[in-house]
Amino acid sequence: MTPQQRANFGRLLNPRHIAFIGGTDAATAIREARRRGFTAQIWAVNPARAELAGVPCLSSLDDLPEAPDAAYIAVPVASAIDTVARLAAMGAGGVVCYSAGFKESGPEGAASEEALKRAVGDMALIGPNCYGVINYVGNSALWSFEHGGASPGYGAAIITQSGMLSSDITMSQRSLPMAYMVSAGNQAVLGLEDYVDFFADDEAVRAIGLHIEGLQDIPKFERAALRALARGTPIVALKTGTSAIGGALTISHTGSLSGAKELYQALFERTGVISVTSPAQMLETLKYLCVVGAPKGPRVAGFTCSGGGATMLADHAEGIGLEFPAIAPQVAAGLKALLPSIATVSNPLDYTTPIWGQFERTKPVFAAMMQAVGADSALLVQDYPLPGLDGSKIHYQNDAAAFAEAAKEQGVPAAICATLPENLDPETREFLIGKGVAPMQGLHETLNAIAAAADWTAARDRIMRDPPLPLEVRMTGTASRILTEDAGKAWVKAAGLPVPKGRVVRATDAADAAEAIGYPVVLKMMGAKLAHKTEMGAVVVGLDSAVAVARAVQTMRTRVAACDPEAVTDRFLVEAMSPRPLAELLVGLRHDPQFGYALTLGSGGVLVELVGDARTLLLPCVTRDIELALASLKVAGLLAGFRGSDAADLGQISSILHLFCSNVLAREIVIEEIEINPLFIYPESVTAVDVLMRCTE
Repeated sequence: MTPQQRANFGRLLNPRHIAFIGGTDAATAIREARRRGFTAQIWAVNPARAELAGVPCLSSLDDLPEAPDAAYIAVPVASAIDTVARLAAMGAGGVVCYSAGFKESGPEGAASEEALKRAVGDMALIGPNCYGVINYVGNSALWSFEHGGASPGYGAAIITQSGMLSSDITMSQRSLPMAYMVSAGNQAVLGLEDYVDFFADDEAVRAIGLHIEGLQDIPKFERAALRALARGTPIVALKTGTSAIGGALTISHTGSLSGAKELYQALFERTGVISVTSPAQMLETLKYLCVVGAPKGPRVAGFTCSGGGATMLADHAEGIGLEFPAIAPQVAAGLKALLPSIATVSNPLDYTTPIWGQFERTKPVFAAMMQAVGADSALLVQDYPLPGLDGSKIHYQNDAAAFAEAAKEQGVPAAICATLPENLDPETREFLIGKGVAPMQGLHETLNAIAAAADWTAARDRIMRDPPLPLEVRMTGTASRILTEDAGKAWVKAAGLPVPKGRVVRATDAADAAEAIGYPVVLKMMGAKLAHKTEMGAVVVGLDSAVAVARAVQTMRTRVAACDPEAVTDRFLVEAMSPRPLAELLVGLRHDPQFGYALTLGSGGVLVELVGDARTLLLPCVTRDIELALASLKVAGLLAGFRGSDAADLGQISSILHLFCSNVLAREIVIEEIEINPLFIYPESVTAVDVLMRCTE
């Protein structure tokens, strides 16, 4: 977004006047602007109608008294392009282009979209093929359908790539405070990255929600997301859909372990973006963040008036990183004195029905418990009665008010959640927001939201302490080639990873090479068609004599010929057998045309894909990122010293891998892929036992 586009986007969001151009759809948009509360100047432009939604029609843009701050366009494609060009020439601020038939419709539409982009000038343009934009804080709307949603003066800015999802979110029954809604459409001019960058500066925006089908500019998104993180504005992303990474990656395990999903997840982890998997989870997480903010840590004080509810809290929290700290014996007695005799002092705490609904008795319990466990956040489970069954509602409200006051005094974010999402009625939700409590719907969604918010705080501290260097995406060649293992190992060794001692020889010299290296040795046939040597019988290990080497050469030729006669060569790599390691890792490094270089770390060996134990990091990263990734793997148990074996120095291993990645990034040639499987791990060193490498021509 250029400075002029940024200024014009501000005009579009907070217009002094709006021009609605079109017919029936424009009339609907006028009604929605009025219903949102827009009271400033509205102009309607349609040469064939007398009025739109009661607004007298001007016959052309030339009849407008001045350039509009905002325009809504719902006309056919050709007319839309011309209209945008004329608005740009007038000096209009921004446009919502509801018109469809652009790149989403095929090659002809794509050409029309390019023409639209050329016509837009310095204007801000949302769309085309979008629902529009709603400003809940400033009460303006350029929106194509009836919409819901409300704002207390702050809230979430939500940007979606699906028009219907954006409409569905405005209609949600969850009392999410809203600041802005943008349906991005085709993103011909402004992309999700631009909206994130803009809304990060808005004081009314407490969190940003994104529905992402695909990003157009990954490095630009990284910059925007890190800027939002630095300003303390959490981003919650719902990523849907998958992307093809390319058929060439099927030659490696790395390609299957680190596809589009993993690359996006790595991007989110790198920038502190909270990733969710459902619209409901996105809304509940945004609601929690907007109403009460992110907790400082994972320690929760939990309250129920049911033993079953306490158990459900504890069960789900255990698997997502939330903690319900135990109550120290020295303070348990004081808490027990505040509770009925039938209550058991625990966290989560079932405070039981004898004191239910009694503000003067429950508030001291809530406060004492929060203080006793050093709570970072507090949670009370309440499922409210159906409307009309209000006899007991005052008891729920008394406990809610006591809980809210105790949490405020303790200075911790507080949420009240219904076990079942529908058991929190609109009146209660607004009551709780008024008390400064997040009204959460769904027990699991609530705990997930609290855990995600606490993780965001930790991620922000970590990333701000050591910000990543910018992502770098390079242009690659049109063709690529696979290096033989000996050539790949020479390259890897030069980049800082040790490899076994070895020689490449003809079959007649294999035994002599083995004698010189020292037994036992490994024998591998080298060739352009031998990327997967094990499957083709092109590897024999544990050879301990010249006779064994000679026999292995003949056996190998027979096995490879049975798979592919053209793959047989007379080039053999003879290597020293590496000592038994503490563990085997897969280390994959590849260049993606959107994300740049990515590092995949996982459990190595022949079962790598079956085990599926892998983490992906985008590069460049810091040594600490690699160490955390290694520690998160299942194989970390072996690295830490399993059943009395030696432990690997993760810091040292991470430093070796970081140097290797840095050396790869420093090379001018684009390495499409390097896969080391396995990388043998020793207490303070590593050895690249097998290398597959592909680079551009």
